[in-house]
Amino acid sequence: MALALPFLRSGLTRWDGFLHLSPATLYLFSDEFRLHLLGGQYPIPAPDLAAHLTAMAEIGLPILLIAGLATRFAALGLLAMTAVIQLVVPDGWVNFHLYWAALALAILAQGPGALSLDRLLAQRWRRQ
Repeated sequence: MALALPFLRSGLTRWDGFLHLSPATLYLFSDEFRLHLLGGQYPIPAPDLAAHLTAMAEIGLPILLIAGLATRFAALGLLAMTAVIQLVVPDGWVNFHLYWAALALAILAQGPGALSLDRLLAQRWRRQ
């Protein structure tokens, strides 16, 4: 939950109706967000596509994580998002990104919990 909620909350702010991104989200990806690489700042490539993929991932991956379905896949996706966010907001490492990365790595290492759908499906699969 601790890893899923910040991404889910962010994802909920990106939409302006069903499958329609908010103008603010499109503006952020096209005009505000910059990748900080090798001492330079570069625009996000394909900003409309990046905005759509990000908005869908910020909703879908946390839901999978909360449900405990494809848990490691969801954690890996959120770890990748955290890495990209670090490139966009390099000052966030100490306050947020290190914490998110540690949570994602712990989930990747430990796997789903006892109350996860992954565990339930694995038990059911073994019985058959």
